[in-house]
Amino acid sequence: MTGKERVRRAIQFESPDRVPILYFNADQEKSDILIVDVCHNFMGKEKDTSEWGFKWERMDDTMGQPQNAPLSDWSRFASFRAPEIEAENRFMPARAALENIDGRYALASLQLSGFTIMSFLRGFETIMMDFALEPEKVHALARIVFGFENALLPHIKEAGFDGVAFYDDWGTQNNLIISPNQWREMMREYYQHQFDLASNLGLDVYFHTCGYVEPIIGDLIDAGVNILNLSQPNLYDMEKLGTDFGGKVCFVCPVSYQTTSITGTREDIFADVRKMVKCLGNFGGGLIGYVEEYSSIGLSDENYNSCAEAFLLLGQY
Repeated sequence: MTGKERVRRAIQFESPDRVPILYFNADQEKSDILIVDVCHNFMGKEKDTSEWGFKWERMDDTMGQPQNAPLSDWSRFASFRAPEIEAENRFMPARAALENIDGRYALASLQLSGFTIMSFLRGFETIMMDFALEPEKVHALARIVFGFENALLPHIKEAGFDGVAFYDDWGTQNNLIISPNQWREMMREYYQHQFDLASNLGLDVYFHTCGYVEPIIGDLIDAGVNILNLSQPNLYDMEKLGTDFGGKVCFVCPVSYQTTSITGTREDIFADVRKMVKCLGNFGGGLIGYVEEYSSIGLSDENYNSCAEAFLLLGQY
């Protein structure tokens, strides 16, 4: 079974031969999924400036922190424009990458998207106040950011991708950053429209979000998410997650970054993966393992290898 077949079957609950694995930034030749960036968030000579205009301050090997919010003052909004699509130049590297796909599932990555980009443009604290004080301006900015992403979708399909990945963090360690009702009132329409566009083009929708977002998981599924990447599964009651949403969406989960994968033993890592497979992958599919090299936050080589081995050895539907 090819990686593409394996991933397709996991998404559609059609009993692949094993749990697919997404190797994110190392050992990608082993990955069932090939991720290709089509948003160029790290641009410029030093790879430190987003195409949206904010800069990255990087003190280590992590993504870093956005600086100099281009729209910190709404007076700049009238002249603000989204990046150029430049389809021919933008997708030339993607098409080259897809020539070496080797039977893998092709996922176009927007790197960071949606509200996360909006928060970088305005500044996080500022846009939080905007939700209460300037809701119409939040909508105006959302139309620009989501509009740019939506304009990319036909080109993503034309380039030959199977799915598109949106990366948009909505959770803290224990809740959403805004109330579920406010999220539904202010933001859901943009995701619904975006996911409908992708689906109508025949693209699977992959949605990444950090933190605890249980109150809107049902909304995301209803809006059209096919593959839900929860990066901190330790924040959830795994059995309840499976009971409530198993068989309705395909989860993509690592061994939790902030706990088990960093400080756990090999036995701890295997126990976490065993529970994920039992609770989320017990539907003839529904789970994709996620493995990322994260030495920058303390992941040892031993634990990295244990994470990969756990999904390989325990990932049977």
